[in-house]
Amino acid sequence: MRIIFTGGGTGGHIYPIMAIIERLKERNLATNDEILFVGTKNGLEAKIVPAAGVNFKTIEMRGFSRKHIMSNFATISLFLKATKKAQKIINDFKPDIVMGTGGYVSGAVVYEAAKMKIPTLIHESNSVVGVANKFLGHYVNKICYTFDDAAKQFSEKKKLVKTGNPRSQQVLNLSSTKIDLQSKWGLNPQIPTVLVFGGSRGALAINRIMLKSLTRLETKPYQVIWVTGTYYYQKIAEKLTNVNYGKSIKILPYVKDMPALLPKMICVVSRSGATSIAEFTALGVPAILIPSPNVTNNHQMKNALDLEKAGAATVIAESELNINNFISSIDHIVLDRKYYKEMSKASKKLGVSDASDEVIKVMQDLAK
Repeated sequence: MRIIFTGGGTGGHIYPIMAIIERLKERNLATNDEILFVGTKNGLEAKIVPAAGVNFKTIEMRGFSRKHIMSNFATISLFLKATKKAQKIINDFKPDIVMGTGGYVSGAVVYEAAKMKIPTLIHESNSVVGVANKFLGHYVNKICYTFDDAAKQFSEKKKLVKTGNPRSQQVLNLSSTKIDLQSKWGLNPQIPTVLVFGGSRGALAINRIMLKSLTRLETKPYQVIWVTGTYYYQKIAEKLTNVNYGKSIKILPYVKDMPALLPKMICVVSRSGATSIAEFTALGVPAILIPSPNVTNNHQMKNALDLEKAGAATVIAESELNINNFISSIDHIVLDRKYYKEMSKASKKLGVSDASDEVIKVMQDLAK
C-alpha cells in the first residue's frame, strides 16, 4: 500500500501519523519507500519526521488570519499554489490513499487528492474539530475521530468512524520497557509517584504553581517528578540553587521515554493536548488537567472536560489555579484509594488499545 500522510504544526497532528507508520511497518503492510509525509518546512514535523527516517516533502502554506483580513487574499493565493505542488507530489508518488490529520498543509494536500479521485481520509484527535479538517470533511471518503464531541461537528455522518488516537496503541506497545525509578533518579519505587509536566517546552503556569508548592509537597507521603520543559529548566534550576526541597521531588528538563515512565505513576498533572491524553488514557493513569488557554477554539479545555465528564480527570482552569486546589487535587487521587481506582478504571476505558489498527483497517478498505 502506497500512502501519503499529511499534517503539521502541532504534535497532535504529527504523532498519530508516526504511530500509524510504525504499525504499518510492524505488520509489513508498507515499506519505507511506500510512505511519504508532506508537511511544511517551518512546522514541528520538519524536525520529527526526517529524524524518524520517514520520507518527507514540504509545501509552503499558512493559516488564515482572524485579525488581518486583508492578508487572507495572499493566503488564498498561497493555497492555490500549494494545491498545484500537491498535485505534482501526488502524481510523482502515485499513492493508493492519502490521509490528513489537520493543519493547513493537510488542507491543500488532501483536498487535491480528493479532486484527483484518490481515496482519502482524515483523523481528528481533538474534541474540537480544526479548520482544515472541518473543510476536508466535505471531500474525504472517511472521517476517523477520537472524541464523541468531534463527531457532532461533522455533517457527513455516514463517513464517521470512531477509532481512537493511534498514539494510544503505540504507547501500550512502548510501555513494556519500564523505567527503574531508584537507579535512574534515586526515587523510592515503593512510594506513590506523581508526574507533573507541561510538554517538551514546558508550561509556565504549571511551573509557577510547582515553585509555589514545593515546601508543602516535600512533606507529603508521595514523591513528585517535575518535568519543567527544556525552555524553563535553567531558570528554575537557578532559582532553586539554595532551596532545600528534599529528596522526594526530582526536577528534570525533559523525559525522552514517557511511555516507559507513565506505568509507574499514580497520577499525572499536565496540559490536555490530544497526544498527552492518548498516552495516559492508554495506561489508565488518572489525571489533573490544566488546559492551555492559548490554543485555537479553546480545544484543550474541551478535551479536558470530556475526560472529567467520564470520571478520568480533574480539571483546573489556569485562571483558577492556586496552591490549595492544586495540592488538594493531587492528595485526593493519591490518598483516597477508592477514588484512584475509579479514576484509573474510567481512564483505561477511554484509551483505545487498537487505535492504529482501526485506522489502518479504514485505510485498507478504502484502498481496495
